Amino acid sequence: MVLLDASGLGQRYDGREVLKDINLEIERGEVFTLIGPTGTGKTTLLRLLDLLEIPSSGKIYFDGTDVAASRGARLEARRRMSFVQQGPVVFRMSVYDNVACALRWRHVAHELIRQKVGSVLELVGLAGQRSQRARTLSGGETQRVAIARALVTEPEMLFLDEPTANLDPISTAQVEEVLARIIREHKTTVVMATHDRLQGHRLASRIGVMIDGQILQVGSPNEIFGSPVNREVAEFVGVENIVGGVVVEKDDSLASIKIDGVAIQAVCEFVKDDRVYVLIKPEDITFILSKELSSARNIFEGRITRMAPVGSLVRVEVDCGFPLFGVITEKSKQQLDFQIGKQIYASFKATAVHVIKKLD
Repeated sequence: MVLLDASGLGQRYDGREVLKDINLEIERGEVFTLIGPTGTGKTTLLRLLDLLEIPSSGKIYFDGTDVAASRGARLEARRRMSFVQQGPVVFRMSVYDNVACALRWRHVAHELIRQKVGSVLELVGLAGQRSQRARTLSGGETQRVAIARALVTEPEMLFLDEPTANLDPISTAQVEEVLARIIREHKTTVVMATHDRLQGHRLASRIGVMIDGQILQVGSPNEIFGSPVNREVAEFVGVENIVGGVVVEKDDSLASIKIDGVAIQAVCEFVKDDRVYVLIKPEDITFILSKELSSARNIFEGRITRMAPVGSLVRVEVDCGFPLFGVITEKSKQQLDFQIGKQIYASFKATAVHVIKKLD
């Protein structure tokens, strides 16, 4: 069931168009993550959806009610929402009082405040710091106070703007664990904006990719990261192998795509003479020393031009007449005796190739 529906949303500041024709439906109980580069309009969209700003164009429906046009409807809807902004502010008081203030402003009974605050502090892992001054906390702990303050009113919809921006990896992991617990136990509808595409993948049930004030693709994490709809989305989600070519043959669903004098076999919907981009994820490429070791349709001889460590893996760049990037383990690198300049083979299946239209 749709809880929030945005239709044709646009926003302009001093004649500058910040958001363009945003159409978005948020289902009750889902976790929707907006990912995109910094400065692309994610915060502005959150502020519109949270009804902190009025859009220059378009409509917003919350639980079936048009809330963009009526001040009274906006106020009523906002009581059912909470917003955790990037770099949250805490007051000069204890952790407990920071969280309790939202309930005191609503004139909730003292005993009920005690119960609700105690419960939410347990949820975010700060029960032991309830009496500590909030401004003495670490960045990650401060973010958890802000999340607790947003949750204590039991909102139907929670907005999070870059919830782990500027946090160290340990604090980021702690905040993500809190968010995962909230999602798992409370079934709160969550809309989160982040420039961290992998964080979006870890937490979301659906993802929207936002670039230059537009949502270019909406889908499941697997759809977004496995089947990007255009080059801009592919580049943002980290697809490194993106090469342009032309379909030269088509036999049922199997296409032969000519790229810089070589042909890549791919399963796709495009027809002969279509200009396309071929996308191959690095993890789908296998490096071998002999072409007889692979049954894949695509096997290309090439020369290693670069290697670099990436966490526990090694990123390998191979010149096959066109550049290909793959990853292997350090152990495999040593076993295969990979060195710069070595001739090897890169192989990948036709089904591992994602093909998109090349727009002029």
